[in-house]
Amino acid sequence: MISDTATRATTGVRTLRQPTLDTLGLGSVLDILRAGRLPVSAEEVVEAIFGPPGERGALVISGASGIVGAGKTMQLGARLIPHGVPVVALDLPGAPDGIGKQVPGLVRAFGRAEADRILAGIVRLTYDGKSLPPQLASFRPRFLLEAVPEVLELKRAHYALFRDAFPDIEIRSVTSGFPAHELGVPVAHPAFPHEVNKVWETVELGPSRVPQLLWALGLVPMPVADEWSFVLDVVFCGLTNSALRWHRASNMPFWKVDKLVRRILGPNPFRAHDAIGAKGANFLTWSCLHHLAERYGALFAPAPELEERKESGQPWYPANHFRPVVDWPLEPGQEEELRAWLLGPLVQMTALMMHEKRAHLAHLNLIGELCAQLRRGVVALVRDLGAEEARRLVESYHRLHPAAAGPSWHPEALDALDSPEARQLYVNAEHDGTVGVITLGREAYNWDVDAELGRALDWLRAEGIERVVLTGDFHLTTQLVGADTAEFFPALEDEAEGFRVSAAWSRTARRLHEEFRTSVGLVTGKRCLGGMLELMLHCHHLVALDSAALGFPEVTLPVLPGMEGTHWPFRKARREDWPRLMELLLSGKPVRAAEAVGWLVDVAVPLEGALQAAWKLASGEAGATRRAVEEGALAGAGEALPAPGETGEPGADAARRAVHDAVAAACSVPLTDALELQSRRSASFMIGKACRAGVVGQAAARTA
Repeated sequence: MISDTATRATTGVRTLRQPTLDTLGLGSVLDILRAGRLPVSAEEVVEAIFGPPGERGALVISGASGIVGAGKTMQLGARLIPHGVPVVALDLPGAPDGIGKQVPGLVRAFGRAEADRILAGIVRLTYDGKSLPPQLASFRPRFLLEAVPEVLELKRAHYALFRDAFPDIEIRSVTSGFPAHELGVPVAHPAFPHEVNKVWETVELGPSRVPQLLWALGLVPMPVADEWSFVLDVVFCGLTNSALRWHRASNMPFWKVDKLVRRILGPNPFRAHDAIGAKGANFLTWSCLHHLAERYGALFAPAPELEERKESGQPWYPANHFRPVVDWPLEPGQEEELRAWLLGPLVQMTALMMHEKRAHLAHLNLIGELCAQLRRGVVALVRDLGAEEARRLVESYHRLHPAAAGPSWHPEALDALDSPEARQLYVNAEHDGTVGVITLGREAYNWDVDAELGRALDWLRAEGIERVVLTGDFHLTTQLVGADTAEFFPALEDEAEGFRVSAAWSRTARRLHEEFRTSVGLVTGKRCLGGMLELMLHCHHLVALDSAALGFPEVTLPVLPGMEGTHWPFRKARREDWPRLMELLLSGKPVRAAEAVGWLVDVAVPLEGALQAAWKLASGEAGATRRAVEEGALAGAGEALPAPGETGEPGADAARRAVHDAVAAACSVPLTDALELQSRRSASFMIGKACRAGVVGQAAARTA
């Protein structure tokens, strides 16, 4: 990981912290905007690895019938086969048909015709594990992705088999626990659920073509250090083990422990094992913890229950019809003990990974969210606790489990929580002295993003930057899906919390309009929805990829658009376009950016055109006029806005009426009064029956 100073010296760009793209050898987002194109194309990197068109060698996936192998066969096949790369799925004869189980998902994602075309490019071969099938050579293998069982010697022999036959082949292992220096090959470790999650932890000697290939194909590679087990496995397996130790200490049944963990952190460790397949998941969890314990000690020693179930494969939850429906509160003192058993080891594991510099802190943090199901990443969680409270929790944990204390505890690592890298986990900023770029590295807006965005804006202003582009980071955010609805849970019980979230986030968004000479929102992902779209609309200009889906899904949750979606778009649009905006709000259905030019977006073109348009607008090269924001009351707004029709669903109709009335009210007052008015209405709706009975309310009930 290079330092911020080195980044400035080599590119002339000042940054708050190192861009995550730079860890892949792809520079910065500001470099992309200045060049008007991406740093590498899929076609370019496919040719570098698999050969020129018409002569492309194959991707071979061994162990292709297993959970990981089958999922990656589909995920990579869907992306490489259109580039003319054949995919060979290799496994032992009689192996369960994991690939067949993936076909329905492929059809849902691509449609029958395209799914058939992809499947036609996948060739299945069997072998005896000791020699390769002779017909494999005809496919000219160029890249082996190994997903055979987690036995070190078996893996090493497998690589030797392929190297003897194909000396120049690229090899990567999907291993969960072994480091590259033990395997003898680099690692591309995919996260789960394997068929949908795009994150790969990669171990390379330096930036290489393989992570760049994954990135160019729309996946999310995250370089990590060469250590035993990977960030996902340390967090997920470690948390499972901590939950088991709490089970032993409290005699709580597994379902109850699972529910309490979900309430505090968000993941479902035991339910996730059952969903993946308890037999395989229990063994993998045990294997990771076993090797981690050999290196780091009792912090990771597998609990006896896991030792037992890795042999039996028994699931953690009873059958559906036996699942308990009763509940009971924790006794006095148990809450603090639970926090010590869960948060103490989680803090210790986070400090250990920070001490080892396992990954860019933004990567280390987001792996917990994107892969281990945490509501907040581990670094953000520890940052919020503060170093003092975090250390206290670990000390409490060590009193309960003294064996975990020792060389694997690095309290000094928590001093880095005050560094720019830890303070800006989700939002980065950079500039070239004239134009600034703010990049969002989280797909959903939450309080962490709001605070980090505020700091990024402060920094750019202090640096004298008056022109800014707001966009995703081209790495961690392939889409911007709106607000993190978990942040609304307190507002279901406390109206003041609902007002706080709406008003505070709206004030941050307004800074993009008020504090810069020119601000440009740039949407380059598949979709930009809800609060993220409302944030972007506060920029003076909105540029989008023409195929991007834009919309306000709040009515389907239901909540009211709380970041000024109830009036800000109307103040920028012509009166004749108001019905289109109202239809977006009342239906919750998105519109393609190309169909929304002039009334929602200013420019919608293919990617390179969007990059160039955003740069020209931000740098002042184009003399485009911005759509003005009407600061006065919109005369006759209530009468001009079409009333919602009835759907026959009481909850949906109540939400649609509430959205319509909020728009009419917020548009009928001056801009100076609209923020508070919309925040009051948003807060009032969230404590009401319709919201509590909807998606957000039900999710909160399951969590609480």
